[in-house]
Amino acid sequence: MKHVAVGQAGGPTAVINATLAGFVESVKEQCQLTFVEGGYQGLVEENFLYGGSEVIDWILENQSVPGACLQSGRYPFNDEAIAQAVHSLKKHQIDTLVFIGGNGTMEALLKVKKEAERQGYTLQVLGLPKTVDNDLGGTDHAPGFASAARSIAQTTKDLSRDLYSMKNFEQVRVLETMGRNAGWLAAAAGAWREYEEEGPHYIALPEQPLNKDTLLTTVKEALSSYGYAIVVVSEGVQWEQGSQIELNHVGGRSILGGISKEISEFIREELHVNTRAELLGMNQRADTSSLSPIDTYEAYQVGREGGRWVLEGYDAVMVAVGRKASNYYTMEIKPVKLENVIAEGERLLPAQFITDLKAYYQWLTPLLGGDRPSYPPLSKRRVEYSEHQS
Repeated sequence: MKHVAVGQAGGPTAVINATLAGFVESVKEQCQLTFVEGGYQGLVEENFLYGGSEVIDWILENQSVPGACLQSGRYPFNDEAIAQAVHSLKKHQIDTLVFIGGNGTMEALLKVKKEAERQGYTLQVLGLPKTVDNDLGGTDHAPGFASAARSIAQTTKDLSRDLYSMKNFEQVRVLETMGRNAGWLAAAAGAWREYEEEGPHYIALPEQPLNKDTLLTTVKEALSSYGYAIVVVSEGVQWEQGSQIELNHVGGRSILGGISKEISEFIREELHVNTRAELLGMNQRADTSSLSPIDTYEAYQVGREGGRWVLEGYDAVMVAVGRKASNYYTMEIKPVKLENVIAEGERLLPAQFITDLKAYYQWLTPLLGGDRPSYPPLSKRRVEYSEHQS
């Protein structure tokens, strides 16, 4: 019987626990399970939870709950820590390691695999994908992204209505989304835009330096035409002459945030209008009110398939999501070597989507779910009261 350790790493998503539940249900009758609490730090420090029936039931109860129920976190997984992780696995006679995570997680899994080989220990490893940024290589998209994108699309649509109603008081609102180097989430802000006057009126992506003149021209046009402007910006955006804005620095990791405030202040000073910066925050990745049904389903299926592959002996691969060639959206699950995922690096928003957002929204729409909201136009043509009376 295989002894499988499974953990969650990196920033959580609204559906990461669905992937864990799918995996557990797939292998619980055929494997001994050990759960790693606290991501790779828990692996090093042996923060293990025996997978008895009560623990498994608790895991399954968390299937529809946001956040990582095993705790994920971030951890400087250096060579010394990797060697200690393998020692921990050997000590507990764990022969299979499965982690749910993004780019850093997949790289860490492969390093653990190679260290185990160096120590002469046979270890099977398997990666299950997750990320809200959608910057994970080797997969069409990753579980967690669609729900975050849906949340941003809905928030932008709703804040457009909110700002439109207050445009005699406040004229410009700058919304900041997640996305360190990839603009998948920021670009998703316009996926549910129905009317020309509806926001977003300008989207800034980290793949392209922000030009001040272009920004001002677009905002002025929106103000002239509609009386207000919604600007959406990814946290990783930088001016043409500038760098990414750091909100904080924790454990050697740069925490981005604040570009929306800089843009808001710049527009206010240049155009003499009232502006506001809105940091959309962690609710982007934890908002269960905007769960995509496709995302929830795929997250669970990725876990189930990963469990099947563990039993079949798949090794050093990530469970990837692909699209079948079809007139309608059909998902397929396929293995991708961890080394290929790592070689691809961060998956940025493709140039063809940046220059043609309609093409991006066509790609994105199936992932968001079919219940797209529809609102009436922002305004109705005014008719003179006397004309109406006659």
